[in-house]
Amino acid sequence: MDRISAIRNVEDALRAFENGDADLADTEQRVAAVLRTYATEFDGDDDVFRAVGEEPVDGTIVVAPSAPAARERVIALSASDRLEDVIHMEGGDVPEFDVERV
Repeated sequence: MDRISAIRNVEDALRAFENGDADLADTEQRVAAVLRTYATEFDGDDDVFRAVGEEPVDGTIVVAPSAPAARERVIALSASDRLEDVIHMEGGDVPEFDVERV
């Protein structure tokens, strides 16, 4: 799925929500499915990687030029309050994880 198709599908989902043809849960599910399809069929210069390992990074999907760059992006994206809480509770360690191409 290319970017334009993804945007059109998201617009269709939002239009259905606005028209009362879908509720919020259905709209969220439809938009998530569009994004998931777009990410797994991504056709750019970079690759799509998934983090596999400890929570909260497990399952995080990023686009990056290499596995090391993907690791950095996963850590940067996960540098949220949630990850900071885990790091503080467990002595400052970043969760263990690997990245794999999707």
